[in-house]
Amino acid sequence: MKKGDLLDSIEIETMAAEGKCLAKVDGLVLFLQGGAPGDTVQVQLTKIKSNFLEGKVTAIQKRSPLRTEPFCEHFGTCGGCSWQHINYETQLKYKQQQVIDNLERLGGLQLPAITPILASKKINYYRNKLDYTFTSNRWLTKEELNKAIEESRFEVGLGYHIPKMFDRVFDVANCYLQPEPSNSIRLLAKKTAVENQIPFFDLRRQVGFLRTLTIRSSNIGEVMIILQVTADEKNWIETMMKTLTDAFPQITSANYIINNKRNDTFADLDVICWKGNPYITEQMNKPDRSGKLQFRVGPKSFYQTNSDQAYELYKVAWQMAELKGDEHVYDLYTGTGTIANFVAGQAKKVIGLEYVAAAIEDAKANSKLNNITNTEFYAGDMKDLLTDDFLSQHGKPDRIITDPPRAGMHDDVTKMLLKVAPKRIVYVSCNTATQARDLKILAEKYDITAVQAVDMFPQTTHVENVARLDLK
Repeated sequence: MKKGDLLDSIEIETMAAEGKCLAKVDGLVLFLQGGAPGDTVQVQLTKIKSNFLEGKVTAIQKRSPLRTEPFCEHFGTCGGCSWQHINYETQLKYKQQQVIDNLERLGGLQLPAITPILASKKINYYRNKLDYTFTSNRWLTKEELNKAIEESRFEVGLGYHIPKMFDRVFDVANCYLQPEPSNSIRLLAKKTAVENQIPFFDLRRQVGFLRTLTIRSSNIGEVMIILQVTADEKNWIETMMKTLTDAFPQITSANYIINNKRNDTFADLDVICWKGNPYITEQMNKPDRSGKLQFRVGPKSFYQTNSDQAYELYKVAWQMAELKGDEHVYDLYTGTGTIANFVAGQAKKVIGLEYVAAAIEDAKANSKLNNITNTEFYAGDMKDLLTDDFLSQHGKPDRIITDPPRAGMHDDVTKMLLKVAPKRIVYVSCNTATQARDLKILAEKYDITAVQAVDMFPQTTHVENVARLDLK
């Protein structure tokens, strides 16, 4: 076999990591993009190694009963909803298996009986935040490209990056991830820019004016827009902002950022609030449903992008913590204090730690907004913040809830948890591979007594997982 060969009648057996499918050819494992378990397909080989192969599906010769018709016209181009061709029940099955495989195989962990994954009630239009990229030279199909070359005309676009291509952006006609008015705002933004000849950004040459458009929406109907531009051109900014806010009264927070860096990150840049509030407000039930919590979300704030499932995720963490009201709780990687404020009503005191200083200010503001007086928040690198001195000053925790980024916890942090040895740790993770690594270290002193997967992102390969660890 060699790269580029076509193989017929390949039967796909199961799903593998990163959304790939798995088949076998002549005793070798074959990883595939674009198939479904139960498919019989034609495959073009793209990589040949000594112990595995990779390929892409070029034709479906027999359809799997697990297949469903993709609902989005951008399926296959966009890397977002890569599992929309598989029915939702099957998606859930493989997400749950992904959690088990990572914890057992990567971590070598002994697991308790696994409860079924928590499904999302919404499988479309569930996100509250999307980032769109302006491009002066949008990605074209072969047919479109030939026509563009003939006419010496290249089109602008406002959409998403092609997977693994920083300078290739395709124009989005419709997206099924965020509810209206998200699609309509994006389409009007593009139309306004074109009609007023406002330059779109060229990602490769780093020239142009309009860079990105972020749309955030809340579950009480508020909308935030964040426009990134390269220069303080007041007329162009005014044109874009006024057109969008006049057309959509739901926009209660209109912001822009002047960014002339070589990337679109803006944590280190000033956000100018052009109109409305510098935040939108999310609302969430208290865990015991005794009332509502409110969270102010600013342009730089992290908030779970599936608001409905965020409640389910936090409720799982709260239930696993089993707070009686007299516990001292540490919330590591607290972000804007969502988990800390969520559990504060059932704890004596909650201390939230986070490395982003702006997020800590949001966390304090959210406690004040909800009249919560038993929380404290501190900013700093987790491995430098969680020290013997800090613990002696603020007290040893009875419970630790940790929700680290995808990279998991620093080795120094896991070692400190073993040293502190709280009675219970609740570990929330968006990456079960790094969670398995950390749990393997913590297994020196802890037993895993509960595991609960939560589907935060339907139609994708991603899954959240919560594990309860009890001191041996």
